Amino acid sequence: MRHLPLFLGLLLGLPSAAGTRHAYHTSILELKLNPQKQQVELALKVFADDFSRALSQGQPKAVDLREPRALPLAELYLHQHLKLTLPAAPRQPRLPLAIQFLGLQPEKDAYWLYAKAPLPHPTKELLLQQEVLLELFTDQMNIVNAEGNGKKVSALLRNGHEEEVLNF
Repeated sequence: MRHLPLFLGLLLGLPSAAGTRHAYHTSILELKLNPQKQQVELALKVFADDFSRALSQGQPKAVDLREPRALPLAELYLHQHLKLTLPAAPRQPRLPLAIQFLGLQPEKDAYWLYAKAPLPHPTKELLLQQEVLLELFTDQMNIVNAEGNGKKVSALLRNGHEEEVLNF
């Protein structure tokens, strides 16, 4: 009977000695075209435990997001799992944007990742490829809220639908 509180905590997904659990896997990407600075500004919110697990893959020990070694791993992960491209002229490849990682910020049981991408020219369209945490969770949902040119658009990306053309 003395293990009953721990068992119930695990069963119900409540914080316990086993750590914080959540019933769903999601991320939120806030994307904004900033014409004054000629850049795309990105803020990505992920659950800390999920993101730590993603960064820990292939590492000799689990990655603690509060440690300095997490920063270069977070930057590499972001570059591998989030891509932006601009439309191209007919029969030309799309123009990839160079995403510059700015840092991490903790918020309760989550982390914000901040980045920006310079825009070579004004645009009314971006192709977003967002595969964050899809390699870990089949039920992962990546919510996108984007704003540009006075318009707001939203998208839901998941396994099987990792790309979205954002029209502003």
